Amino acid sequence: MGVSRASLREALRSFEAQGFLQRRQGSGTYVVRPPRLIQSGLEVLESLETLARREGMQVGFGALSIDMRCAEAEECRLLRLAPGEEALCVSRVITCEGRPIAYLVDILPSRLLSPQELESDFHGSILDLLLRRGDPPLLASRTEISAIPAPAHVARALGVQRGDVLLCFIADLYAADGQVIDHSYSYFLPGYFRFHVVRRVGQAAASPPQATPLEGQTLPPKADIPVRKY
Repeated sequence: MGVSRASLREALRSFEAQGFLQRRQGSGTYVVRPPRLIQSGLEVLESLETLARREGMQVGFGALSIDMRCAEAEECRLLRLAPGEEALCVSRVITCEGRPIAYLVDILPSRLLSPQELESDFHGSILDLLLRRGDPPLLASRTEISAIPAPAHVARALGVQRGDVLLCFIADLYAADGQVIDHSYSYFLPGYFRFHVVRRVGQAAASPPQATPLEGQTLPPKADIPVRKY
């Protein structure tokens, strides 16, 4: 074919990430039906289940892990936990039409949710669970978005090659009192998602408008931009 093995491997990895190929360990590489895309704007925080339902799709979850562990130093700072205090870590694979499409990790104060509550009333989305509870009331999410090479444990969970490019959201979810109650990592296979942002056209000569995240609400200085960051 006039190409090197390295070029061929990179092409196959690219097609796999876009959902056109599926590798099955011990069996081979197969051409599959192009995936339906989950499309959404990022102005409103919604769960994958909600986004998929809007597109007429259904998502599920598997490989659920619920762990109580000592919070790390950065988690203690974000969640205002005492050193050595426990945090609840919930990780799971999200599937759509039988294919893994995302890997989600949520880290919360242990006092907020119990493993027993997750076992009885959990469908894959921590956000939806908190919204159904209504306590604590939620305010906003601040999210950093980047493209990263897949870490080994995420690659295994999603069935892709280590180093394949993933879309990564690192987010802090704020309650109405300004407290971070959920620190999360979301890894998306780019071939299954199409996100967009609607932006206001700025005036070059005008002073930038003052940020008002949510009317009547204020957040502490560390969260002075409690909206999605692009």
